[in-house]
Amino acid sequence: MSNYMLAYHGGKTPESPEEGAEHMAKWEAWADGLGDALVNKGTPLGNSKTVSPSGVTDGGGENPLMGYSILKAENIDAAVKMVEGSPHVNYGGTMVIAEMMEM
Repeated sequence: MSNYMLAYHGGKTPESPEEGAEHMAKWEAWADGLGDALVNKGTPLGNSKTVSPSGVTDGGGENPLMGYSILKAENIDAAVKMVEGSPHVNYGGTMVIAEMMEM
């Protein structure tokens, strides 16, 4: 079993506090459904800056990082199957899944 980082990108902004609460409730239910496979629920992220050889820009680019979680799975394909039903993806966002390498 390996750990995989789930990097949440994009997604729409809720149009009301009620819509935001409804989305969070769906996300919490999805996360709870992963059980022990969800090693770390992670955290949502706020404003960001991108540092590159050409300078510093605000906002994280075209597809800003919105948060992360850490998932334990047999392999990356198993991790993908667990993530496909994520409310974040169904809310217009994307998720990058990457194996966390042991050093």
